[in-house]
Amino acid sequence: MPDWLVTGLWLSLAVAVVIAGIFVVGARLFPTERATNATYVFGEGKRRVEIRNYLRAIGEDFAEDHFVAGQHVAFYLPERDVAITFDARAFFRIEKSRTFAVLVEHEMPGHHLGDRLPFETPTLEQEEEVDTKLAAFAILGVPTEATLSEIKSAYREKVKDVHPDHGGTQEEFQRVREAYTTAKNYAG
Repeated sequence: MPDWLVTGLWLSLAVAVVIAGIFVVGARLFPTERATNATYVFGEGKRRVEIRNYLRAIGEDFAEDHFVAGQHVAFYLPERDVAITFDARAFFRIEKSRTFAVLVEHEMPGHHLGDRLPFETPTLEQEEEVDTKLAAFAILGVPTEATLSEIKSAYREKVKDVHPDHGGTQEEFQRVREAYTTAKNYAG
């Protein structure tokens, strides 16, 4: 290969590394967080928030996204050696170890976790449940009487703003997708 070609390739690589470094530093110094119309979270994200709030309310120390007995768990209570997971396979594998495993279904509200823990937990006042229908329509920005075509149209517009390829985050994108799925079930 000619020397000018090798030099050009090395310079191109160096410029690419510098530009990538600028983007990484910029993303860390100036993170982008978009505000949403509703603060309600769906699915596993909602359960994680509820469980996190419950564990804080009862004063339990915990670690999130931890490995226990070779299995990934959502929450681990190190002082009590309790693993909390959403994965049934992980639950059954951990159950064979000395660690106490708790399986949380995605539909189970976080404040019911205390019923499954192997130790006494304080009784807390239950927070008012958020209506998933109203939250879904609020995220999409349509009235609750919206037709299926209005919901689809609102979803298409909203997803353009929150898609990870267009500057949004995976969490925002997932929240809009789940809101769309919920709103379709209640279309007027």
